[in-house]
Amino acid sequence: MSSTLSAGYYHPSPTAEYTEDSPGGDFDFFSRLVSSWEAAALIPQSPARGIVVRSGVVLGQGGGAISQMIWPFRLGLGGPLGSGLQPFPWIHIRDLAGIICHALESECLQGIFNGVSPSSPATSNGTFAQELASALGRPALLPVPAWAVRAVFGAERAIMLLEGQKVVPKRTLESGYRFIFPDLSGALKDIVA
Repeated sequence: MSSTLSAGYYHPSPTAEYTEDSPGGDFDFFSRLVSSWEAAALIPQSPARGIVVRSGVVLGQGGGAISQMIWPFRLGLGGPLGSGLQPFPWIHIRDLAGIICHALESECLQGIFNGVSPSSPATSNGTFAQELASALGRPALLPVPAWAVRAVFGAERAIMLLEGQKVVPKRTLESGYRFIFPDLSGALKDIVA
């Protein structure tokens, strides 16, 4: 059994780094929801092998986070959200699919895997904005105020965008998975090309 959930399981923090073994899942509605989904996916004494991938912001063409962000950037109106200093856990969609396939095909693997790029812990929202603008050949000068993010995305989703987490794919790397897009600039160039 495989399930893909969110890095929102981990408490937002500008400094703490979270691995698959870090505590979380009990500080707000969304984190408790992720915990409930994980409990359903990882049934004790089940004959099925339980695999859960906690994904960061999934970046890909034609949907997801990029589809909501790309037009302001294409128009030269993009910029960091809020302060831009918050961590931005991300993963290319091909790597997320790759991690799931890797875990399912490796019969010895089970449990939790963080589905974020290895360079994700060093990526801030401001860095993401600069890299996206660069991939599009545009500036990233206009920060989006926190109040506007809350108005567009709602209070619960805005917390994930304005606060973020430094998530490390420790078990994912230890399992032998090799990332196709380990760095942000390469991932974004592939997506917006």
